[in-house]
Amino acid sequence: MIMNKKKTGNAFDAEIFTRLMKFAHKYGWEFYLSVFAAILLSVFAAARPYLLKEIVDVHMLENKDPDGLLLYSLLVVGVLFVEVFLQFVFIHTANWLGQHIISDIRALLFRHMLNFKMSYFDNSSVGKLVTRVVSDTETIAQFFSQGLFMIVSDVLKMIFIAALMLYMNWQLALIAFLVLPVLLYATRIFQIAIKGAFQDVRKQVSELNGFVQERVSGMRIVQLFNREKIESAKFMKINEAHKAAQIKTVWYYSIFFPIAEVLSSIAVGLLVWYGGVRVAAGEFVTVGDVISFIMMAQMLYRPLRQIADKFNTLQMGMVAGNRVFEVLDTKSQIEKKGHVIAKDFKGVISFDNVRFSYIKGEEVLKGITFKVNAGETIAIVGATGAGKSTIINLVNRFYEIQEGTISVDNVNIKNYDLPSLRNEIAVVLQDVFLFSDSVYNNIVLNNTDIPLSEVITAAKLIGIHDFIMSLPGGYDYNVRERGVMLSSGQRQLISFLRAYVSKPSILILDEATSSIDSYSEQLIQKATETITKNQTSIIIAHRMTTVKNATRIIVMDKGEIMEMGSHKELLELNGFYKNLHDIQFVSNEMI
Repeated sequence: MIMNKKKTGNAFDAEIFTRLMKFAHKYGWEFYLSVFAAILLSVFAAARPYLLKEIVDVHMLENKDPDGLLLYSLLVVGVLFVEVFLQFVFIHTANWLGQHIISDIRALLFRHMLNFKMSYFDNSSVGKLVTRVVSDTETIAQFFSQGLFMIVSDVLKMIFIAALMLYMNWQLALIAFLVLPVLLYATRIFQIAIKGAFQDVRKQVSELNGFVQERVSGMRIVQLFNREKIESAKFMKINEAHKAAQIKTVWYYSIFFPIAEVLSSIAVGLLVWYGGVRVAAGEFVTVGDVISFIMMAQMLYRPLRQIADKFNTLQMGMVAGNRVFEVLDTKSQIEKKGHVIAKDFKGVISFDNVRFSYIKGEEVLKGITFKVNAGETIAIVGATGAGKSTIINLVNRFYEIQEGTISVDNVNIKNYDLPSLRNEIAVVLQDVFLFSDSVYNNIVLNNTDIPLSEVITAAKLIGIHDFIMSLPGGYDYNVRERGVMLSSGQRQLISFLRAYVSKPSILILDEATSSIDSYSEQLIQKATETITKNQTSIIIAHRMTTVKNATRIIVMDKGEIMEMGSHKELLELNGFYKNLHDIQFVSNEMI
């Protein structure tokens, strides 16, 4: 289940904010250092205009004191240097904290996704998931470094400045505050409006990423079927929606910031007019007051304008946080309540009245029952959609069954520790996935317990060492993304060696020879004979040579077992298997 998506006009989401802040608890010392630096920055920022008033009123106009003027000038310079140092500490610590927090969130998110059921990935866009792990988490980093801590710093600075203004001259302070309510109201309206715009932006970014990811992955299909113009038109439509969402944010910015600038200029103008009149009349206002208040008014209103901008960064972080938490709150994991450690299976596999459906109400397996004995090689055949590959998915617990029991060595697979269960089962799929890495790493999948020497020995044993050594760099050859530098047959051979070196107790071949050339098939057949010897094996295949050699053959149709027996026995039945044999296998033999 996925939590309900939030999309409200609220400028601030306390729940998301609280959840994000929990990730900062781990870095308490750095967090409080940032807050302390922000407080000191506010104090020293407020000190400068006060010192300026003293310089002008006391040491320039009243006493004409060169020594005092020099002393206070040096004091202002010292304050500036302290501000620079504190600014360095603040910015460095805030950004350090932000990067460490998103590193933790990203790791947590990725670990969470690694344990999802296959059904989650069946129904989720790869591009959108990539956006969550990469782009959204980066936005959360800005929530801390450019949003939260900057806002705290600016708010503290405004509080200190406002307090100092009231202390120095409350009449001038009230003049400076006249336009403040209008600016605060405009800021509030801006924050509410911009949050909805940012939510739309993040949504369009996900749509854009998902579309590009799928089209780049399926570029061969796009070009084969001459879909370039159609896909380009679709991309333009999504791109336009993204542009429109971004322009909406630009529109809000272009309205708010000129208004804020005009209001702050009005405040300065009022101070100059009112202060000038009072100075001329000799009433409770000095030249130093006017100069320092002009400086403080700018220090008061500039952070307020920046807060609006940084509050948007804060909101973007919370929008991104909400999207990340939607994934983290998704309950789509296979139950891991089993505590039996699977080790060195004998290989007895039992399906007892197993019912399963990917979509509720549409059963793929309809109460199937069969048993694979230890060391037996079982072939499963049937038309497309019969449920053959589903059996493989269920043995590995990629999906949960609705009814029945699946057992290995007379133990329900739900009672096994899941990682240990999968360690004992090796699967060779028809669609081989190779990572952008060396041949060696694609074989051992970065398992440091399997040395190169062991891989070479295994490759020689099943007869594919010469093929690997013919590649530039041999076992160090980088196959690139999805193994595009290799043929389908070569990828299949590497996949088979990957399964072999894992030393499984149970071997499953899912149509592993259905799309390879005759030479590769010969190598696979040799490897199959080697690895399946005295070992439990389940083979889904269309090739006659593989099916004929199986101990037993299970014939499936529309989720049910129709026939079971040896090749010879099934041919004599003159039923489903004989029909499949005549339609599919005879033509292959003729070729």
